[in-house]
Amino acid sequence: MTEPASAVLERLFRALEARDKQTALSCFSEDARLFDPHYPSPQMNGRAEIEAGLDWGLSVIQRFGFTTIHLFEGRDAVSGAVEIDTNHVLKNGQALSFPQVFVFETRNGLISRLRAYEPYGPNGLGGIFLGIERLRRKLFG
Repeated sequence: MTEPASAVLERLFRALEARDKQTALSCFSEDARLFDPHYPSPQMNGRAEIEAGLDWGLSVIQRFGFTTIHLFEGRDAVSGAVEIDTNHVLKNGQALSFPQVFVFETRNGLISRLRAYEPYGPNGLGGIFLGIERLRRKLFG
């Protein structure tokens, strides 16, 4: 029997916390798709691109930290979503703490799709207008 989809995701998080790139990489299928806006190339397709992303992450992050807050497994038993409290430390000692949600799919016990969502407002022109409106409300009520 294949392990629950969430188990492979937990294995990925523990491998990253241990800075074990090979175990982390082995959690992904050969054709996996990973999207994380924190990376220089947010869309990574296939193990080679995911490995390059992991290499970059390990080069800038001294310590990874992932604490699961909520886990929602899909009815299909191969997908789900997880809410994480993320607590990383950069190589320069700066702490990064933020909430994050990952939506995931697995196939044959491996992650085939993983997408990170962060609670950041819109960027670009939309972000500028939203920032102005928030400032206006703060100043004038």
